[in-house]
Amino acid sequence: MGRTEVDVVVVGAGFAGLYMLHRLRGAGLSAAVLEAGDGVGGTWYWNRYPGARCDSESYYYSYSFSEELQQEWEWTERYPTQAEILRYLEHVADRFDLRRDIRFGTRVTQAAFDDDTGRWDVRAESGERWSAQFLVTAVGCLSAANIPRIPGLDGFGGEWFHTGRWPHEGVDLAGKRVGVVGTGSTGIQAIPVIAEQAAHLTVFQRTANYSIPARNGPMTREFAAEVKAGYADIRARQRASTNGHPFTISPTSALAVTDEERRAVYEAAWERGGLRFRASFADLLADRAANDTASDFIRDKIRGIVHDPATAEKLVPLDHPFATKRPPIDTHYFETYNRPNVSLVDVGATPIEEVTATGVRTSDGEHELDVIVFATGFDAMTGPLLGIDIRGAGGVALRDRWAAGPVSYLGLQVAGFPNLFTITGPGSPSVLTNMPTSIEQHVDWITDAVEHLREEGVDRMEATTAAQDAWVAHVNEAAARTLLPEAGTSWYLGANVPGKPRVFMPYAGGFAAYVRACDEVAADGYPGFELTSR
Repeated sequence: MGRTEVDVVVVGAGFAGLYMLHRLRGAGLSAAVLEAGDGVGGTWYWNRYPGARCDSESYYYSYSFSEELQQEWEWTERYPTQAEILRYLEHVADRFDLRRDIRFGTRVTQAAFDDDTGRWDVRAESGERWSAQFLVTAVGCLSAANIPRIPGLDGFGGEWFHTGRWPHEGVDLAGKRVGVVGTGSTGIQAIPVIAEQAAHLTVFQRTANYSIPARNGPMTREFAAEVKAGYADIRARQRASTNGHPFTISPTSALAVTDEERRAVYEAAWERGGLRFRASFADLLADRAANDTASDFIRDKIRGIVHDPATAEKLVPLDHPFATKRPPIDTHYFETYNRPNVSLVDVGATPIEEVTATGVRTSDGEHELDVIVFATGFDAMTGPLLGIDIRGAGGVALRDRWAAGPVSYLGLQVAGFPNLFTITGPGSPSVLTNMPTSIEQHVDWITDAVEHLREEGVDRMEATTAAQDAWVAHVNEAAARTLLPEAGTSWYLGANVPGKPRVFMPYAGGFAAYVRACDEVAADGYPGFELTSR
């Protein structure tokens, strides 16, 4: 089977892959986008579970590169559903004629750098091959489903599903006894919707979670007009922010105001809803005493919402500070536990021992089920990359290089892997930000770097080990300045996957600071990267 020759192979056709293709075309480069799914969308193609929607607001969870696109697209809700985001990405693919360079149903299994030719040899499951000077991974941070290894699962007599691989035709849960395993962001979205459909819902919770009401609602014409008129300012605020959202974090310490003033701020943020609750005070992620004020406020809210005191106490998070794990937002999540057809099992106290033919057995007995839903998240950030056998210079495997945890320079390149760029890779702000903001910044930086190489007549770019070591140290130091590493069970640390190294993976120094670092490197002629020609 022959090899298709292109300038760039891009793996993945979600938000990142689509924009990468658009920019590469604009730079006059030939590209092939290889996508495992049968359509565009990435995470929004696969995640079709009940209640799936975005936790960033629609008007800024979107591309900013095209003013025409911003003005023509009409969002219908404050927080768009999976179906609406998928329609948006399909519109983008059609509007910019992207599909002709995308190969759907093509799962990349191997990518190897050829030292002799200086090119990447990329192979798909089908046996097809591509040769490219550059390889760009647009595989997403949350795309490798984490299915727990529970004894007996193969012998379960009912049906089981992972939320990240939900059947496209949907699942009929009416009249069924359903078990949901997991109460992270996904579980918190799915549980209220499943509870309305199922005869009985049993929730298996390992870790109690904080959650803020989303306060979702329709996008009004007035607000949409205001957004479209103000997009230039909105996008500027996103790029200048800590998390890629168009709101600023209050400069005031939670400890610098009276108890009454602080409560008023939290009450207003709770009523407004959404992720902005985190921005109520300057030091919620930097100072434990400040964080305790927010954590205690939310704990009291949970106790006030959930009628049964014993259930309420199980739902009160005590093992980590607020927002040190991904902070979910919800629509009637805690209220769901007031329904007569919903029960909560604390698997911290009574662990799951096995799946039987008829249900799930915990240490206190069996829970009979017809359907099991695993809302157990993903092998985040590294899983999607290590799912491909990537080999750099000298045949070194990425999984060996990352055996003790991921290392990178700027989250964009790994030493020993020339001309490989990782969009929102480990060591970049990625999952701590509004993803489209981070994606656009990375794609623009990568495109500019490739254009620079072409202009200079250079054909190889590789991060140096010294620059990588210094960046990894900086990433660790940025995390240590926050409370984030205190959440011991967080997927930010890889703690949700048995045997995965415990390393804080995203860059916690803030989006704006990260952008400055990337811009300085580019402006100075790419120090920390070795630029060579064969």
